[in-house]
Amino acid sequence: MLARAPIFAYLYDRPCLTVTHATHTSMTGHALTRPGLRAFSIHTIIQETPMSDRLSISTPDGNFDAYVAYPAQTPAPAVVVIQEIFGINADMRETCDEYARQGYVALCPDLFWRLEPNVELTDRTEAEWQQALKYYNAFDVNTGVEDIAATIGFARGLSQVKGKIGSVGFCLGGLLSFLTAARTDVDASVSYYGGGTDQYLGELPKIKVPLMLHLAEEDEFIPADARSRVLAAVQGHANVEAFTYPGCHHAFARNQGAHYDAASAQLANGRTAEFFKKNLT
Repeated sequence: MLARAPIFAYLYDRPCLTVTHATHTSMTGHALTRPGLRAFSIHTIIQETPMSDRLSISTPDGNFDAYVAYPAQTPAPAVVVIQEIFGINADMRETCDEYARQGYVALCPDLFWRLEPNVELTDRTEAEWQQALKYYNAFDVNTGVEDIAATIGFARGLSQVKGKIGSVGFCLGGLLSFLTAARTDVDASVSYYGGGTDQYLGELPKIKVPLMLHLAEEDEFIPADARSRVLAAVQGHANVEAFTYPGCHHAFARNQGAHYDAASAQLANGRTAEFFKKNLT
């Protein structure tokens, strides 16, 4: 099990470092983010909110909910949006809505359901951080990936879904998206700064689908040596792309977050959009 608290310290009381550039490494790598809106362009945010629903997914262990947002035209490919430590909050729902605007059926499964169903926290108060960390410490990564696999299977059975399915995760979800690429039948995955990814590099040989990793060079919660191990491990891997973002901290892609950087966030999200367009459509 991962060491927990050091990955998720309190970012909200730290000043934002503004960065105006990002670079693609020669290696394939990854980045991390904190909860919040994902630096989508203003013209996208003011568009009409997509149709959405709450659906129930069945597993041998019980049922859990998923927030689902639908594009204007279906059937369509799908994207599984993997939560951070705050549950299916407004940020995760808006992230799903944005992928729906891009033309995907977007599903965000409630991965904390075994601990407490329908958790919805923010990063605005220390009390909520403490509650989120409690769930994180109790969370089982392996069963989480199993629930993501169940979500993928569920999505393939929806009449609104046709074609390929991708995954994208942030922070805790970044690690889970990496493992989704290794352990499930997903068609493509994206990981934003998944803490603890370096502890699962032994699963890289199992990754046969396209994987994109976004890494912040100044991430407080992924030590430099851990980032270096990830970059070294994925170097030359035919299926993996890695991008690093100089000067950026953990959660640089979170709109309204303490370390949000608009230019780098838009660059990362644009790369993700092109990646899904190439590999899912």
